[in-house]
Amino acid sequence: MALIVQKFGGTSVGTVERIENVADRIKKFRDHGDDIVVVVSAMSGETNRLITLAQSIDEKPEAREYDVLLSTGEQVTIALLSMALNKRGVMARSYTGGQVHILTDNAHNKARILNIEEKHIRKNLDKGKVIVVAGFQGVDEDGNITTLGRGGSDTTAVALAAALKADECQIYTDVDGVYTTDPRVVPDARRLDKITFEEMLEMASLGSKVLQIRAVEFAGKYNVPLRVLSSFDEPDFNQDSSAKKQGTLITYEEDEMEQALISGIAFNRDEAKLTIQGVPDKPGVAYSILGPIGESNVEIDMIIQNIGADGTTDFTFSVHRNDFELAQNVLKKVANELGAREVKGDDKIVKISLVGVGMRSHAGIASKMFKTLAEESINIDMISTSEIKISVVVDEKYLELGVRALHSAFGLEQKIVEQ
Repeated sequence: MALIVQKFGGTSVGTVERIENVADRIKKFRDHGDDIVVVVSAMSGETNRLITLAQSIDEKPEAREYDVLLSTGEQVTIALLSMALNKRGVMARSYTGGQVHILTDNAHNKARILNIEEKHIRKNLDKGKVIVVAGFQGVDEDGNITTLGRGGSDTTAVALAAALKADECQIYTDVDGVYTTDPRVVPDARRLDKITFEEMLEMASLGSKVLQIRAVEFAGKYNVPLRVLSSFDEPDFNQDSSAKKQGTLITYEEDEMEQALISGIAFNRDEAKLTIQGVPDKPGVAYSILGPIGESNVEIDMIIQNIGADGTTDFTFSVHRNDFELAQNVLKKVANELGAREVKGDDKIVKISLVGVGMRSHAGIASKMFKTLAEESINIDMISTSEIKISVVVDEKYLELGVRALHSAFGLEQKIVEQ
């Protein structure tokens, strides 16, 4: 018997029929002898509907009341799923985030979990009940409802798994695992059986949409075995109660990992870059440029500085495409203050990244990446590296060509044969 936390997103519970299907799945796990805690999102489209309602009254609603409204979406789902389970003879009990005592800070709309009081859950698990918890929400120390931000139900599930010391946290989505890259771009992309927390965190931060970044961080911090599965595949109990070999397991167990140089290729279409040219090269110039950008709440990604022979420097950095116009306006003001020659911008770029723990012990990966792109006549604008990642910025028209070429060059379509 295992204790498993299962999370179902909005697509998986998007209709009453799909909620009934989720109930059938959960019943199979209970019949197998597993204790189950379920975390659910609002039904597909419901959160957007609530946002539209709020903005029809006030474009920038008061944060506390906004959280009170948005939290109701998940409350509908937990009630319906609990009804479906009880109809099947599976004892179930629904809980809002506040009823589970998921304590958060008071940062409305983007709260962080501080503590979970799991005794109420354990008491009902001991009675053989399935616990159905509303994801995405908690309460602060004053009892105010808070929400965790978009994708927060993943974080709720991982946090509950950590608090309960669950054997596994299963995230059910409309895909059957983590792939070497987006199959819509590379049809030969391969589903990974395993990936490390480090790799998954890099993939998520670099554009992979399978898991929410905060959830991966939480799982890594508390060493919660995390598995991504499809809500449309039937569970397999032939191996063990954790549906072994289904989906993708995210783990710390690097020594058991497939020893590939590269585990995956992530990409991000939401990139833009800005360059300030002819800035006097003197101490503090970087802060003079980036300080005002940061004060405008714009996050900076990659940075390149080129020093010229005339005693000036060109400074280039990338930002999210949504922040391009704001950052450009700030940079023009900075340029005037510093006496810079010119400000240039480009919001037609993308970032392509290779990710893999194999980089730690193998040389030549960067040169192979650059050679592959050169052979496709793809020019590289910017480069960024870490211990297990290499990212390049290229013109957006070369995104699919670049990803496909790299996927083939590193043999990611090939199944690794375990020794």
